[in-house]
Parts: sequence; C-alpha cells; structure tokens
Amino acid sequence: MHYNCLIVDDEEELSKMTAEYFQMFDITTAYVNSAEECYKFFEDNTVDLLLLDINLGNGSGFDVCKKIREEYQLPILFISARQGDDDVLIALSIGGDDYIRKPYSMAILLAKVKVNLKRVEQLKTAGQDSVKDTDNDDINESENEKLVLEPSTMSIILNGERISLKAKEFALIECLYKYKNTIVTKDKLFEEVWGDSFFSDGTLNVHIRKLREKLEENPNDPQIIKTVWGTGYILEL
Repeated sequence: MHYNCLIVDDEEELSKMTAEYFQMFDITTAYVNSAEECYKFFEDNTVDLLLLDINLGNGSGFDVCKKIREEYQLPILFISARQGDDDVLIALSIGGDDYIRKPYSMAILLAKVKVNLKRVEQLKTAGQDSVKDTDNDDINESENEKLVLEPSTMSIILNGERISLKAKEFALIECLYKYKNTIVTKDKLFEEVWGDSFFSDGTLNVHIRKLREKLEENPNDPQIIKTVWGTGYILEL
C-alpha cells in the first residue's frame, strides 16, 4: 500500500493525533512506534515522506535515517524534543531534510509536510514527462552544459558524471540553477526550498556544505556554489 506520510515515534498518542490531523487534509498517513516496525513497514508499503523522532525506545532515529537513506530517496523530517544544535546538525548531516522541535504546531508541521509532498509530486511528474520524451532532442539540448539536472532520478550530471542527491539537496541545487549566475538570497532559498523564510542559517549552511562535498573538487575553495557574504549564494556555470 502507498502512503503520503509515515510517522515513526514512540509517543503513540501524539503519532495517532498527528496522523488523524493529516488525514483531515487528505494526506494518507500511517504511524509506527519503533525502528523495527519502521523497517517492516517499508517491506510491504511505499511512502512519500518520513516524519522521524530521534528517541525510539531501544532504537535511534539517527540509525533509522542512515538505513533508510541507503535504499530510498524521500524527504525525512526529524521531529524531536531534543533542543540542542548538535542534534540538529547531526540530523541534517546524515540525510535529514528538516528538523522540527517538539512541541510542534500541527498547522506549521502540516505546512512543512505539504511543501515537501508538493515537491515529491513535481519530481514524479518530471520523471514521467522525461520518460515520455526520451526521444525528444529538446531534452538533450543542454548536454554540453557543465551541469544538467535530472529530476526523474533526483540527480545531476556534472562534467559527464552522474551524482545522486538527497531530496533537499536536489531542491536546493534546483533553486540555485533556476537563478544561475545571479545571486540568490538566503530568504529566497528558505522560501522556495523549505517553504518558510524563518529558518536558521545553520540549516542552510549544512545543506550547502553537503552539496559542495559532492560537486566541488575542493569544497573549501568552491568554484561552482559561491558564497556572497551577508547575502546568499550564486551558482556559477
């Protein structure tokens, strides 16, 4: 069976309440209470998005994230009562796309989930279109470019080499590419990639760093994604 959202949280009442709230907005949602149940769930079901707690009784959400990332490319949003910046940085660096602190507002959580599900749907549509138009020369008109986006596989081709990206990484490079060779402000990136302009710079910095590690020959001396201090970033092609 296919679900829009899976909640992995050992707080069963909160998970149930959140799932029921999402269902009111036609977001098909299931919930499990442990890492083991999560792995079993993926054996028989497909999911567009994962809401993942860090503390899972005998398990860790960090371990779940790492394991899921080995096989699936889907948005993973951490939901946790842990408030430390170190937890946020770890969550984002191992593949998390967002970090929502408990107690959370249902309305804000819903808005974040909707933004990510909309992007998932856009990627699915792009993938279907690219399959239909495989023989269309227009698809390959940018083959000679240094960097080419491939939404159908959530990857890019850089200098002829295919590089797979995580959901937020692809969304970020997609936004930078849309405005390539021009400065994109931090607020613009937060708005278009996260659907929220009220984010800390730390969240953006972690994702930019991960992108540079995959794209740049020397991430410490970036030549593709350049920082415009105090303003934002520019994708130079």
